[in-house]
Amino acid sequence: MRLGRSLTLLLLALAATFGQQTCAALGRILPPVIAPAIVEDLRLDPALVGVYVGVAAAAALVFQMGCGSFILRYGALRLSQAALVMLAIGLALAAGGTLALFALSAVIAGGGAAVSTPASSHLLGRYSPPRYAPLVFSIKQTAVPAGLLLAGLLGPLLTGLWGWRGALLAAAAACLLGAVLLEPLRAEFDSDRMPNRAFRLSDFATTLGSVLGTRELRGLALACFAFNGLQTVFTSYFVVYLVALDYSLAAAGLVFSVATLVAIPGRVLWGWLGSVWVAPGRMLAGLAFGMAASAGLMALFTPGWPTVAVGVVATLLSATALSWHGVLLSETARLAPEGMRGAVTGGVLSFGQIGALLMPLLYAALLGASGGHGLGFLVSGLPALLVGLDLLRPATAGRRRG
Repeated sequence: MRLGRSLTLLLLALAATFGQQTCAALGRILPPVIAPAIVEDLRLDPALVGVYVGVAAAAALVFQMGCGSFILRYGALRLSQAALVMLAIGLALAAGGTLALFALSAVIAGGGAAVSTPASSHLLGRYSPPRYAPLVFSIKQTAVPAGLLLAGLLGPLLTGLWGWRGALLAAAAACLLGAVLLEPLRAEFDSDRMPNRAFRLSDFATTLGSVLGTRELRGLALACFAFNGLQTVFTSYFVVYLVALDYSLAAAGLVFSVATLVAIPGRVLWGWLGSVWVAPGRMLAGLAFGMAASAGLMALFTPGWPTVAVGVVATLLSATALSWHGVLLSETARLAPEGMRGAVTGGVLSFGQIGALLMPLLYAALLGASGGHGLGFLVSGLPALLVGLDLLRPATAGRRRG
């Protein structure tokens, strides 16, 4: 009886976090995906795409570092709902079309997207069997490529039907609907909340100290920096890159969607391997080397490359740079002090947000200086190579679960 209830709660938690993460990924990535239409309509510099992504990452850094107390006080499910509402507001503001509203959108939507993962990790960590946590977290994290797939397919389609403003507003409505659908689950999933827990500025230092004070968590934080930075460059600039290579927006969006599709089974496969066969640190090291190699190949794109070859390289990058999350997040939750899963996850992910902040800005600078996209992808893959070498060191290779 107890086993059946535990399994039911695990499946409900998995479904809730999957839906939340899908909406969050869709809302976060839609503006960069339809950026060519926005840039053309408003006559903007394409390099501003990197600025938008960088501002969102800066906001995400602050929100992730400070969200731990709010998760404990209000509950992980309530924070998940708040994240979706923030994304809806941010997307609606972006539809206004001015630079000031885009900046405000980046702050609010970036903060909402940032809170979604620590909240879902805190919730799922309560119900996941420790041995199979990499697999469970990886299944949950397949929601991110699912959201990217929806953005790649529906973004150009809705932009063609309703314009880019209509596409943003449709995504905002989807996020609001997701927040409403989560409400019936709150009684169970927020039963561990601590109403007397107050937010303190010292929470930032506590979270940072918990991450940097442990070598294993510190290694995961640096990996998150490299991986999330490259992921953000890929999801933010790949469509723009292909349009610069004379692809239409619809064709570029289709290649992006097909490439990101592989990240869904990829995350499950890496999570299964990390649960049963390979130490999580070794798994992450292998993914890091795959990212670096794929980014280097992407730097070689020219208009003469066959679409199939472009798609294969993009698929290789998607299978690595978009598929590491479940293994890394499950390790973070395992290593976090008791009661601090959400806070420590936010701390590790905040390093990822630093990568998401710096690498697109560096990419934008290289794009402006060189006039091409290849150098930006090459440079963005180098940190992953260094992290892969570091993770192979015995002290950070991770431990097999018993």
